[in-house]
Amino acid sequence: MNAVVAAVGIMLILSLCRVHVVVALIAGALAGGVLGGLGLDGSLAAFNKGLGGGATVALSYALLGAFAVAIGKSGLAHALADRALAMVGRHESDSAGAVKWLMIGLLLAVAVSSQNILPIHIAFIPLLVPPLLYVLSKLRIDRRLIACVLAFGLVTPYMFLPVGFGSIFLHEILLANVAKSGADIAGINVSQAMLIPAVGMLTGLLIALFSYRKPRSYDLTKVDQSKAISVSYSPLTLLVAALAVAAAFVVQLWLDSMIIGALVGFVIFSVSGVVRWKEADDLFTEGMKMMAMIGFIMIAAAGFAEVMRETGEVKTLVDASAAWIGNSKAIGALMMLLVGLLVTIGIGSSFSTVPIIAAIFVPLGLELGFSPLAIVSLVGTAGALGDAGSPASDSTLGPTAGLNADGQHNHIWDTVVPTFLHYNLPLLAFGWMAAMTL
Repeated sequence: MNAVVAAVGIMLILSLCRVHVVVALIAGALAGGVLGGLGLDGSLAAFNKGLGGGATVALSYALLGAFAVAIGKSGLAHALADRALAMVGRHESDSAGAVKWLMIGLLLAVAVSSQNILPIHIAFIPLLVPPLLYVLSKLRIDRRLIACVLAFGLVTPYMFLPVGFGSIFLHEILLANVAKSGADIAGINVSQAMLIPAVGMLTGLLIALFSYRKPRSYDLTKVDQSKAISVSYSPLTLLVAALAVAAAFVVQLWLDSMIIGALVGFVIFSVSGVVRWKEADDLFTEGMKMMAMIGFIMIAAAGFAEVMRETGEVKTLVDASAAWIGNSKAIGALMMLLVGLLVTIGIGSSFSTVPIIAAIFVPLGLELGFSPLAIVSLVGTAGALGDAGSPASDSTLGPTAGLNADGQHNHIWDTVVPTFLHYNLPLLAFGWMAAMTL
């Protein structure tokens, strides 16, 4: 059995059995390494080597977490929660539909903006969602729907819009690696290449809105309602928050650095007095603690990915797939997407997957006669596949971090499985359609 298939399979089975994701990643990596001929010592060495790459990502998340905590300290999230609670109180249960859709729309808008406007990515979720849990539970909104809404907002913008995280993924990772692997990308509009797959994500969101339309009851006594009123705020603090967000966005576009944008926003909070200088250290610590688990899982995922690379079995898997393809473009597109799904679920990051698969998929796509635009779409979709369905993906870890604040939302069954079904399956269909029509 192919070592990559075995490693990913073991990791997924353990995760579905409610084994902690970190343990599942380590067990899958070691098993895959041993099957791939590295031996136990070699597998451990490769795993440890990969940890260093994940540390950079973890540090970035910690810094983004500090900016997000500063936004939370301004009272912006709690002001939204208080307004939502007031609206719920003014509505009878049979006429609260408008408030329900307002909550869903709010979370979707914030999730989308966190990729392209606010340089905080998933760091907003542990701050914004817990204060809203009482409202969501009062309205009996299925949290699996909220997980799907958040995952859509976290994934679709970066795979389609070339701003913020999208600029990094589409230009610095996707186009750069496709060009490096031998394809001519001159004149290619990367947003055009990813338009049809993005429509697939939208289709999945619409299906999720239908699938989880029925009310679902949660224990209100477990929801810490105090979180919605524990932070004081004023028009001044909310104004400062708006200025900090705007400045962070401008700096991000100017310098093409989300980290610098976040730091500028943080400085504005400090200068304005919303965050006192003597509290800065504690605030950074709080931001790091908030993102620590997510960062730790992503570090483990980086180790897992390095073991898979060291075995050399990724190329073997792709080569075996190519043997099944023959000269059929239709089968070729489908096999490439399926391999991309398998690899991305195991690694947990489309950003890390694209460099791995581009080196093999681009020559294969050119040989099969795909256009450069279709190849970009194939590689981009293959990379994105699994981001919204991997236990180790920030697109699933983030929603769980907020929705499970009261212990009533399971990471695997309430986030990973729903997002996998509603997004990865449409992505397969629409990604294949894009490859065949572009």
